[in-house]
Amino acid sequence: MTARTQRQHTVEAAIDFGISNTDVVARIDGELRHWNQPYDGDPDEESVRAILGAGGIDLADLDRLAVTGGRHKLLPPQFGRTQIVPINEVQAIGRGGQAILHLAGADRAEPTMVASAGSGTALIKAAGDSYAHVSGSGVGGGTMLGLARLLLGTLDPVEIGELALAGDRNGADLSLADVITGPIGSLPADATAVNFGRLGRRSFHGEVSRPDLAAALVNLVAQTIGLVTVNAAKAYGCERIVVLGHMLGMAYLRQVLGLVGKYYATSMILPQSPGCATALGAMEALTSPGPANR
Repeated sequence: MTARTQRQHTVEAAIDFGISNTDVVARIDGELRHWNQPYDGDPDEESVRAILGAGGIDLADLDRLAVTGGRHKLLPPQFGRTQIVPINEVQAIGRGGQAILHLAGADRAEPTMVASAGSGTALIKAAGDSYAHVSGSGVGGGTMLGLARLLLGTLDPVEIGELALAGDRNGADLSLADVITGPIGSLPADATAVNFGRLGRRSFHGEVSRPDLAAALVNLVAQTIGLVTVNAAKAYGCERIVVLGHMLGMAYLRQVLGLVGKYYATSMILPQSPGCATALGAMEALTSPGPANR
């Protein structure tokens, strides 16, 4: 296949340089593909060529490449014949949330709170082609891994997830049943009242298993993300919430986020494979950039 022929088939591509993961989305011959690799230092021409090559794309075969996230501004405006197009991360996240939900027309115009749960958490209000960063939290996947190193002796998210599924968060947390002997409002008796509160009691002299610690840790991170997002959505008039990020590959975290949505009667959408959404948003912006992001 000649370079000319390949260019006709490779319509567009985008890279999201996250702090933990680098994600690529490409539309080749009408087919959408995505792949990723762990963060491996600041981007440069060599790393860009390598990650595109992992998906079978030659950088030289692209007229334009959208880039966003992390330290993408370190890249020059051009590699050879390929124009490097920086996309504001706020816009990329917002458009990615809309795209992964396949929103169009009036549905796309309705405000959506897009939570990007990466190493930290960013909250973007998306409405049509308008995108605004409205809130966020320093709590995210980086928090989970940092505390897992201290509490569990591991940085492996798969191990953390498996431990959490096998554990009981109330082995370390205090539930409403422990604190006020029952439910309150829409929250059931086994809902969390105090994260890690059981360990803070002077009367506690026992040990907590690694699975229980893992469950309490993932619960803490997921609840923080969920509650911050729900409150921001209500404050900014968004009836629809979508949560993005590789963290959603952790089954227990999805369970907790689902409970937060249920308890607070909120439409919290948890897509399958949402880790590529920001790269997808950058690619969408490459072809039809939105006029407003801040």
